[in-house]
Parts: sequence; structure tokens; C-alpha cells
Amino acid sequence: MSKSTTVTKAPDVSAPVDPEQTLKACKALVAHIKKAAAQPRDDGKKNLLADEESAIAETPVWLTLTTKRHIHESHRLQPGKIVLPNPLNTSEELSVCLITADPQRWYKNAVADKFPEDLRAKIGRVIDISHLKAKFKAYEAQRKLFSEHDVFLADDRIINRLPKTLGKSFYKTTTKRPIPVVLMAPRQKVDGKRVPAPKGKKQKRDPAENVNARPIAEIVAEVQKAIGAALVHLSPSTNTAVKIGYASWGPEKLAANIDTVVREMVERFVPQKWQNVRNIYVKGPETAALPIYQTDELWLDESKVVPDGQQPSSALPGKNRGEKPNIGKKRKSLDGEPEPAAAQEPATDERPKKKPKKDLPESNDDKLDKEIAERKAKLKKQKAAAKQKVDV
Repeated sequence: MSKSTTVTKAPDVSAPVDPEQTLKACKALVAHIKKAAAQPRDDGKKNLLADEESAIAETPVWLTLTTKRHIHESHRLQPGKIVLPNPLNTSEELSVCLITADPQRWYKNAVADKFPEDLRAKIGRVIDISHLKAKFKAYEAQRKLFSEHDVFLADDRIINRLPKTLGKSFYKTTTKRPIPVVLMAPRQKVDGKRVPAPKGKKQKRDPAENVNARPIAEIVAEVQKAIGAALVHLSPSTNTAVKIGYASWGPEKLAANIDTVVREMVERFVPQKWQNVRNIYVKGPETAALPIYQTDELWLDESKVVPDGQQPSSALPGKNRGEKPNIGKKRKSLDGEPEPAAAQEPATDERPKKKPKKDLPESNDDKLDKEIAERKAKLKKQKAAAKQKVDV
């Protein structure tokens, strides 16, 4: 007799954001930004040096997500990456700086000889962590490096050392923080465990040799993915903004990126997923935030909501509301049984008698003064006798 098996379907984890509402908000936002760029300034003068098309092309569009509770991220100096259907950085004039682990020679040769031509033209500098510390230790040199390139990529093996190396020139804002990329080949595993590196004295090798790097095709794909990805900079707050496109794009492209970013952000970066999401907006730098999603539940735990006219309870967790905190009381036994009461002595009216004070000896000041006077007289006689012997 065969047993019947039931197949349970996986729950639907699709985002509850309405695509029509997202597209409608993108159309309204793009139309408003273009209209604002065509209008003259408040003083009535027109800026002849400003190009309307370039101003619209450089205007970013942001997705803002607010949560019910703060998001805590320990790696907040490392931006998260979300691959977009429409990449952000597609300009041919883009300048990229690649920071690698030591040594840098193999990566330089790989970029110059084996990278695609279009990607090779964008990578303007390849430098390892040792040369970065030596050449860009001064603050002026760090600011110059910051202004020379548009995107900075860093090997994930050394990215935790960059905040101390690059300083506030790079980490004061989130505009050009190094993006982590995986350049090292995965270590071999046996029975699900990594094979440890061979022990012994390390031999010196040619810097141009392979440095345990991934295949060239995988490195190229990793670099291209990092350049065009949306970056998520988490902070200990309830508000997170992510750039998802530019005002010169069509509303359909913006809506496609928004759908991807919303789904990836909630699944990867927001604890408790959609239960912790409050609102999602789309906005420009100087525009109002247009809502595309608003939750009906404003709190995660309804038991913590205090009705109107009722004061919050000050009782400790696990205690009755009217009970005072257990401060100064004896600790109960592990079995929960009350401790036996101490044996009480019979009550008596007699108070314990105080010990009689010992009589202090009388003062011997007169005797002591007499001894001091005798010693002084004796010393005088000895000095006089010694002086007579010297004179003779």
C-alpha cells in the first residue's frame, strides 16, 4: 500500500508594491524634474552656462525606504550591491580605480592584456594596499586621488583596512566609498570544510605569477557588476536611500530598477522582512517624496501599543503589573521553593550588656621629662670632656 505524499507550496514572497503605482510615480517625478529644469531662476535671469539636457541627465532619482525599527549593520562602511536590470554607470568616460591585495603586478597585467577593451579603457589605475599606503599617506594626496576617479573598487580581502588608510577623504560621505569585489578564488573544500593552507616557510614567488585569483572571465563579470550596481549604505536609523537611476531615463527603466531594489533590499538587508517595512518613496534631490507603498500596520508588536487615556505599565517583564521589582530581597532557590525561615530566639526584655571599658594607664609625663633632662646633662658632659682632649 503506497503512502500518499502531499506537496506544500512555498509562500509567495513577491513584493506587495503595485507596479502601476510605481510607474505612475516615476512618470510624475520625471515630468516634474524636466519642468523645473526648464523654468527660469527666482531672480528672473537665465543661466546661459547651464545646459538643460545635461542638468536633467545628472539629476539622480532616489528610492527611500523607512522601517518600523532601526536597522543595525556592523559592516556599514562597506556598501551592499544590488545588480540592476538597467546599470547606473554606463558612461564611456567613467574612471575606475581598482585596489587589490599584494602584489599588484598580476592584476595590472590581467587588466592590460586580458580585459575587454571597453572595460580596460575605464580602469585608470590598479594599485595594491602597500603602494596605496606609501603613495597616498598625505591628506592632499588622498584628496587628489578622490577627485581623479569616479568609482573605487577594492578586493574584499583588504577592504576592512581601507578606512584607516584612506581616512575621512573617502569615508566622510558615501559618494565614493570603495565597493567590495571578490577577486580571490574560493578555497577548496573537503566534506564541507575548507582545506587549510600548507604550513611551512613561504617561498618567494614572481609578482607576475598567479596570486590565487579567480578566472579572468569571473573577475571581469564581478567588476562590471560592481560598476553598474545600486549601492546600499546602511546606517543605524529607520531611513535608507538608494540611487536607482537618473531623471533622463524613461519611467519604465526607473520602475524596473525600483522593483529589483525593493525586492532585494527587503530580502537581504531588512530584518523581519516586510513586517518591518513602513513606507517606500521615490524622489529627486529637491522634490517631494512620492509614495509607492505604505503599510497598514505601524507597529511590529500590537501588545506594546498603549490605548488613549491609559498610562504605560512600569512593571518589569515577567512580573505582575502591580508588583514591585525584586530589589533587596533574597534570591529564591532554583526549585522555586521558599527558603526556610531562620530559627527565632525567644524574645527577652534584657538588652545585651556592654563590655566595661578598660582603665587607661595614668600619664607619665613627669617621669619622661626627668629622663630627657638627665640625657641632655650627660651629653653636655661628654661634649665638654671631648673638647678638653682636643685642646690638649
